[in-house]
Amino acid sequence: MPVDRSRTAASSKRLFHTAVTSSDSVYNTWQCRIMYYWFKKFKDGPNSEMGGFTRILHSGKPDKFMDEIPTFVAQPLPSGMDQGYIVLNRPWAFVQWLKEADIKEDYILMAEPDHIIVKPIPNLSRDGLGAAFPFFYIEPKKYESTLRKFFPEDKGPITNIDPIGNSPVIVGKESLKKIAPIWMNVSLAMKKDPETDKAFGWVLEMYAYAVASALNGVGNILYKDFMIQPPWDTEIGKKFIIHYTYGCDYDMKGKLTYGKIGEWRFDKRSYDNTWPPKNLSLPPPGVPKSVVTLVKMVNEATANIPNWGS
Repeated sequence: MPVDRSRTAASSKRLFHTAVTSSDSVYNTWQCRIMYYWFKKFKDGPNSEMGGFTRILHSGKPDKFMDEIPTFVAQPLPSGMDQGYIVLNRPWAFVQWLKEADIKEDYILMAEPDHIIVKPIPNLSRDGLGAAFPFFYIEPKKYESTLRKFFPEDKGPITNIDPIGNSPVIVGKESLKKIAPIWMNVSLAMKKDPETDKAFGWVLEMYAYAVASALNGVGNILYKDFMIQPPWDTEIGKKFIIHYTYGCDYDMKGKLTYGKIGEWRFDKRSYDNTWPPKNLSLPPPGVPKSVVTLVKMVNEATANIPNWGS
């Protein structure tokens, strides 16, 4: 009998499940809706190993977008435990989801609401290693004395801690089930320690994930082509994700005016409690392609998502 090649190809794929944690704020919600729009666009594209998708909603109650976006409702941390650092809900939300949900795929991509997928994503992890984007500001060697409180010397050299956060990361599901509770506990312990809290600030739970991964012996392929971060990264090239964490400010000649509100700007924080309008103005000539693509993709999503702005 002839081999059904399509079936063979499908079964050899190493599918990963994309998971995004979110609060029920307008700010997180509009980003998730745009993120899921582009996930669906590229899910079945060439070379994709993208499987299912879950928004892990850590508000503790369903919202009105449950039918639009596949959603798992997680409970938030007990009142006061996050000490005003809402990101601590993220590892706790992952612990609940991994324990309670029926996840078909063997791998997980941890992504964030402010990620826009720009092409089909293959499974970048290999040989028991995760695949993670390296962040220049995660510096384990520089903070060795602080990190040794959580990663003792008998666990190995400080270089075992990769310069990563928890997103974007593709990692085996069984590995993540072991990492997640430690990630949560290390995050809480770091937050309770004044020296560590002061040293790491808003990137604390990124360090906590890197430590938890190392404590579990899970190394990571450092994959620079995982994503770009405009306005600093100007070309999309081979990258898979646009992360729009930084504001993009330009004058009308296309010159970056970072740190100063531009004559033209796109900054997600402009919409922290309101929906971005449809058809945002495109940047002036001379602005890098990464920023132009970002705004065009936001506009396409808002034009096509039903009941945008409500």
